[in-house]
Amino acid sequence: MNHYVAIAGNIGVGKTTITNLIAEDLGWKAWYEPVIDNPYLDDFYADMKRWSFHLQVYFLSKRFEAQREISASRNSCIQDRTIYEDVEIFARTLHRQGYMGPRDFENYSELFRNMVSYLRPPDMILYLRADVDDLIGRINKRGRDSEKGIARDYLAELNRAYEGWAERAVKICPVRTIETTNGEFENARDVADQAIKEIRTHFGLML
Repeated sequence: MNHYVAIAGNIGVGKTTITNLIAEDLGWKAWYEPVIDNPYLDDFYADMKRWSFHLQVYFLSKRFEAQREISASRNSCIQDRTIYEDVEIFARTLHRQGYMGPRDFENYSELFRNMVSYLRPPDMILYLRADVDDLIGRINKRGRDSEKGIARDYLAELNRAYEGWAERAVKICPVRTIETTNGEFENARDVADQAIKEIRTHFGLML
């Protein structure tokens, strides 16, 4: 039987690093968030109100494509960020902060609801948590040009959205929260080991 685990968490929390380590250790296929080749990301951070809807639709489309392939796969998979975060965290926060208007948000939300009805949900979500200071440190350390202008308040709002969503997401599948706050994320191996322990315990895999 194949297994499907998704890694959730804020910008800079270390999802890709943990996804890599889990995939290597368990021999699972890794699916990554489409950030590097995103044609809207630089424009979005320069003018969030102008480009929020375009950015979110791009992410939704790419994540739907990935999750549809995961649903059809016979391999166990680990996914860097879920499609559910697109609407529950990012679009909702952009709407609340006035960067996405009510009409666009409702249109986007309806599109999301229609799309996820065709998808297999994860068997488990691992939510990586970190405070804003750590997130900023990690973002600065990895040095992506598109992320240099991310506001502290925006990260804080996303963190608050994640805390609320983590409680609601149990309706989708079991959720395990892993605290990652520790300087410049030097404990990535420890976090990955904890994540793998959660996965093995959940699925009854050999420790």
